[in-house]
Amino acid sequence: MNPLNKMRSIRVTSPLPAGLLYAFATMILCTLLVSLLLVFTSMREQSLSLYVYLIHGAALLCGGLTAGKRSGFKGWYFGGVTGLLYALLIVLVSFLGFDAGWSIHTGILAVMSFLIGAVGGMIGVNLRK
Repeated sequence: MNPLNKMRSIRVTSPLPAGLLYAFATMILCTLLVSLLLVFTSMREQSLSLYVYLIHGAALLCGGLTAGKRSGFKGWYFGGVTGLLYALLIVLVSFLGFDAGWSIHTGILAVMSFLIGAVGGMIGVNLRK
């Protein structure tokens, strides 16, 4: 057997890293789409805050769905933890990159990330069947 055949496909089977990978991939793709819309249409930068929330919501739902589907059980748990890890990384980047401090919005972000990820995880577990 050729050992190079084994190296061609890299698959993340653990639920949490797979959920985070899919969440960040969704975030990057949606951000690219919105930035292209901003450049090529008459969309204004004032409406970006709504799109930012929608992008994070879609990314969290996709990440939770992936984590729940990969776990096969306790989808709310794996989706919620994926959401919390996603929020932690977003807060860490905003703290280090933009010198953003801790506020009540950080707590709201964590709770909403857990809830959206948990809903995605519950949907993902039921998609497996």
